[in-house]
Amino acid sequence: MANLSEVDLLRNDSLNGTLDFTAASEMNQIGNFIVICAIFITMVSLGCTMEPTKIKAHIVKPKGVGIALVAQYGIMPLTAFILAKVFQLSEMAAVVVLICGCCPGGLLSNMASLALKGDMNLSIVMTTCSTLVALGMMPLLLLVYCRGFEGLQEAVPYRDIALSLLTILIPCGIGILLNHYRPQYSNFITKAGLIVSTIFFMAMIVLTFLEHGDQTLAVVAPSMVAIAFLMPMIGYTLGYLLSLLFRLTQPECRTVSMETGCQNGGLSIALIKVAFPPQAVGPLVLFPVTYMLTQLSEALLLVLMFRARLCWQQWKNKKGVYQAASPQMQEVGISEKSC
Repeated sequence: MANLSEVDLLRNDSLNGTLDFTAASEMNQIGNFIVICAIFITMVSLGCTMEPTKIKAHIVKPKGVGIALVAQYGIMPLTAFILAKVFQLSEMAAVVVLICGCCPGGLLSNMASLALKGDMNLSIVMTTCSTLVALGMMPLLLLVYCRGFEGLQEAVPYRDIALSLLTILIPCGIGILLNHYRPQYSNFITKAGLIVSTIFFMAMIVLTFLEHGDQTLAVVAPSMVAIAFLMPMIGYTLGYLLSLLFRLTQPECRTVSMETGCQNGGLSIALIKVAFPPQAVGPLVLFPVTYMLTQLSEALLLVLMFRARLCWQQWKNKKGVYQAASPQMQEVGISEKSC
């Protein structure tokens, strides 16, 4: 047993079922419970932002949603696969990176789109569609890309991942129903859910550090940190360029960019913790946390650059209006200042 590879561990412990809670440590059981609660609250909150009428409008004219889906499930999984190959990751590390790359969008993409003055209807519809499509696309993409790693395609629990995604869609549906029948509570549920889920995720991170603290160097290895920084920026850039290629409006381009580069980190944590045995994953479950932090930091940088550009344009416009004013108005302004 001491010489078993990561693939052997995955095949023995994960192929025929989800995580065996009886064999797991007490701390790991608590961590799994916290993750499930956090995901449930997050998905209910996400569902509360979705309106059937807006979803229908974009489904009738699906150009933006179609391009965003191609970007989400075309660019990011391929990026994750290429980076895993370039940095020569081990089997388990490659699976973790691929799961992050195949995840749908989350609340971060909606907030970033809002800050960038994007198309919020498209953002919400895209998050909804990518979450629904993930039920089939994530297992399929993992099946395709894991073939690039010897023996790995037989060890990943595709069935368990699909079942986990299916159960995650239930709270999202609850949120949609709440928003439809009790819209007066939607804002409160969304804000409270974001706060509570953040607290839950922070607790999960602390527990994971306590359990695997002596092995956390596997997560902060230069190759893993480099991948965590490169993946979001590649997604933001290529998502924007793809939108420009298909002549979407600037707000739509910014929205697709955010939806491409921002993955649902909470979902990836839940899938990794529930679908894989703790002895195989180890501290690598913390990689999605690093990935979420880099997504957030790079999105904030893009927002600051965008806002600075807006301020510069407004200043130039005001200066141009003043310079284009009649000489009489300028003289009146000078005389008023002199007084």
